[in-house]
Amino acid sequence: MQFINPAKVCKGMEMGDIPTNREILKTTLSVAWPSVLESFFVNLAGMVDTIMVGTMGSYAIAAVGLTIQPKMLGLALFLSLNVAVSAIVARRKGEGDRESANRVVRMCLLITLAMTAAVSALFVGLAGPIVKLVGSQPDTHDAAVSYLRIIMGGQVFNTVSLVLNAAQRGAGNTRIAMMTNLISNVVNVIFNYLLIGGNFGFPELGVEGAALATVLGTVCACALSIASVLRKDSFINLRAFKGWIPEKQSRSSIGNVWSSSLVEQVCLRIGFLLFSMTVARLGTTELAAHQIGGNMMSMSFSFGDGLSVAAITLIGQSLGRKRPDMAKIYGSVCQRLGLVCACVMGFIYFFFGKEIFLLYSDDPVILDYGAMIMRILSVVLFMQIEQVVQFGCLRGAGDTKFTALVSFISVTFIRPGASWLLCYPVGLGLMGAWLGTALDQQVRFLLTFVRFRKGNWTKLKL
Repeated sequence: MQFINPAKVCKGMEMGDIPTNREILKTTLSVAWPSVLESFFVNLAGMVDTIMVGTMGSYAIAAVGLTIQPKMLGLALFLSLNVAVSAIVARRKGEGDRESANRVVRMCLLITLAMTAAVSALFVGLAGPIVKLVGSQPDTHDAAVSYLRIIMGGQVFNTVSLVLNAAQRGAGNTRIAMMTNLISNVVNVIFNYLLIGGNFGFPELGVEGAALATVLGTVCACALSIASVLRKDSFINLRAFKGWIPEKQSRSSIGNVWSSSLVEQVCLRIGFLLFSMTVARLGTTELAAHQIGGNMMSMSFSFGDGLSVAAITLIGQSLGRKRPDMAKIYGSVCQRLGLVCACVMGFIYFFFGKEIFLLYSDDPVILDYGAMIMRILSVVLFMQIEQVVQFGCLRGAGDTKFTALVSFISVTFIRPGASWLLCYPVGLGLMGAWLGTALDQQVRFLLTFVRFRKGNWTKLKL
């Protein structure tokens, strides 16, 4: 039985020489497994963060949870730029244009440094009002403000690492990004242990210690990322070519992909922020349970995110080689691998969800909420993983205007609107928030599924 049927996937398309199923799967896995592991360990570190912070009580889990959406909103400029970096570097790798790829990375690095200075200053200065806006309570406000200030104050190490790793992924060097983030997360967890509870003579800093540990982890990541782009044998080598400005076509492509990706990121962050504010109004215990559930959703997301990175790389390089047929084949393989991951995660979450929540808290109210959340999530993650992979396929081709439109419709309006309606007027409380999440995931899955199947994205130029 074939894992993928190229003739069926590429129906109506002109096809060149197609590798065997085994070769296609081997190529996909060689790019995908480091990205999947990287995303998994990043989210695992977040899970460990929450568990360790949770030793101080539900207020600490809620305080850290309050900062997530403001922090991600502050990263929107950088994450959208990194989509452009990965997509364009992948396309130039396929075309064999190393000089243009490196100039793209150089210019985007300068842009990143300038934007980081402005964004960090803004968030550090306005941390108090920002945390209050997202729904902090008297018992969570001060801790959330301190956490956000430290994280955003040290953001430069994170943003530099993100843009360089995005370039490496586009070039297919997913193992470099994986090792960078793995070492960063190990450092983060070690300093969590030392600084949250004050072990081995270190000061007991609580929530602030968790924030400092995160920053120290990004310092290590930044150093490793910079070292990776100074190696002579790397496709991305910032010392190999002179000049900081790429040619007109690449500048235009950066602008087009970045602008539409930024719209998508802003839509995502506004939607998630409104959603977070809806949940925060339910109370500290509900917010803590929701934050733990969010950790679990991030863990399942990590598999889709890793395969999405692989899809961006393989599709971008295939289109650069003028092989739209292979781009669609690789996209389909990534989606099928995502379905396999969803089956495994769904089984674990459905049958062992409450036991997983016990790692965070033994509060019986939180555990009851956890059982409900994990049952919903065990179904939702099928749509979640698949739509994340499909988004990666479209982004790899530069079809970011469509992904921005989908995010605008579903995340900005459907998720917060449905969640508020089900939480309050209907009276379902926290269950309503998760049912609203399920509706959002279903809409995004259906829209991106139809778009991918049509295949018009294979004709876009970057």
